[in-house]
Amino acid sequence: MLRKIRLILATITFVSITLLFLDFTGTMAHWVGWLAKIQFLPAVLALNLVVVAVLILLTLAFGRIYCSIICPLGVMQDIVARLNRKKNKYGFSKAVTWLRYTMLVIMVLAIILGIGSLMAILAPYSSYGRMVTHLLQPIWKMGNNVLASLAEQADSYAFYHTEVWMKGMPTLIIALLSFIIIAFLAYKHGRTYCNTICPVGTVLGFVARFSAMKVFFVPEKCRNCSLCSKGCKAACIDYKTHKVDYSRCVACGNCIEKCKFGALKYGHPTATATNPSGDDGVDKGRRSMIVATAIVASAAVAQEKKKVDGGLATIEDKVAPERTTPITPPGSMSAKNMAKRCTACQLCVSECPNEVLRPSGGLMTLMQPVMSYERGYCRPECTRCSEVCPTGAIKLVSHEQKSSVQIGHAVFVKKNCVAINDKVECGNCARHCPTGAIEMVPLDEEDENTPFIPAVNEERCIGCGACEHLCPARPFSAIYVEGHEVHKEI
Repeated sequence: MLRKIRLILATITFVSITLLFLDFTGTMAHWVGWLAKIQFLPAVLALNLVVVAVLILLTLAFGRIYCSIICPLGVMQDIVARLNRKKNKYGFSKAVTWLRYTMLVIMVLAIILGIGSLMAILAPYSSYGRMVTHLLQPIWKMGNNVLASLAEQADSYAFYHTEVWMKGMPTLIIALLSFIIIAFLAYKHGRTYCNTICPVGTVLGFVARFSAMKVFFVPEKCRNCSLCSKGCKAACIDYKTHKVDYSRCVACGNCIEKCKFGALKYGHPTATATNPSGDDGVDKGRRSMIVATAIVASAAVAQEKKKVDGGLATIEDKVAPERTTPITPPGSMSAKNMAKRCTACQLCVSECPNEVLRPSGGLMTLMQPVMSYERGYCRPECTRCSEVCPTGAIKLVSHEQKSSVQIGHAVFVKKNCVAINDKVECGNCARHCPTGAIEMVPLDEEDENTPFIPAVNEERCIGCGACEHLCPARPFSAIYVEGHEVHKEI
């Protein structure tokens, strides 16, 4: 029964988080966006002490159920390991303690020093998010486009076309390599990655040593058949000495199911000693696990409303300008805050409806989101990235606040302007500026036939990129946005 409950909860969580990253409409963010916020490392970085406390208490009560139910990367390893269940026979192995704590120290230093690239590579939830966003979402979108074409032929608008594009080659390569390495380890050796590399697993493993509910042996029933060890993906059961390494056990229940003699129980070892059957203790533990999980699941996020883009057509691809300072999303406050808190899970990149966010290629900020306006611009009414960010790297901003947050300012490049080069009237940048920060002025005030060019009021510009995106100059825009290291309100 313990294993069935775990499988049901893990399946619901895994499917929901996967759909959260696959979805490009914002629907799933409304319903299950809270699942991203109850992941351990994002909650720590967001200083969400309530979630962290609940997860620690759950671990103290029931062991590392977070790793087998809530963490999507942990569940993915279980799924891959199951594919090889007929051939794969595990066995007990000693914990590689030095490697586990080395990885944890590296993660802690990365957080303290703000080395986002290291933090991003080691974060388990973020690793899974990158795999789904860069490996699965393009396939998901292509399938959606096929359905949209079929629906159009039937005069139905149940589906709509969406663009499939590469968000970042370095991130794609890292996501692919991560999947290959983690999947291979899981296929051959079960939860090797989970119990040797993952820093979250190391922290919760230390806490799990003191958990109240544990898998334990009833020695007088054990026949030393080794079935429990062979079925343990965490390699944490030593059937010869009747000991379980609780720092690696994820309370999956596989060993209990494998044991044919009832020599393994899940409950409080001391309490069960007075009741050899252990039935009462196990039942209470199961009920408590369901109740506690329901408490965690009760957290909800604010409702997200979908906005229509007004039917603006894409002109053609542009070339990104060389920006002295990268642009970070409204709500990130500063490049420093982004570097310290972002784990590069790609959820904001996946959810951005205007295709403005993409992974950074910088060494220190590798895979963290930056803004560029070749495919769209940051609409003042859209706050989706701040709504889905689980770590506090992009803090929640209201529509009113976003219109006053200055993330950068526009810069005019005279040599690229079509009004000067092609002798035509334009003014696209001024017409579409949502804050009125651009005014068209004569190039030569003494010549009545002179073309009009944009003049930027940097105090009013918020850096939304509407001017850059809608500028007709190709391949480089005549006006582009330069980012600010620290955001300010205007």
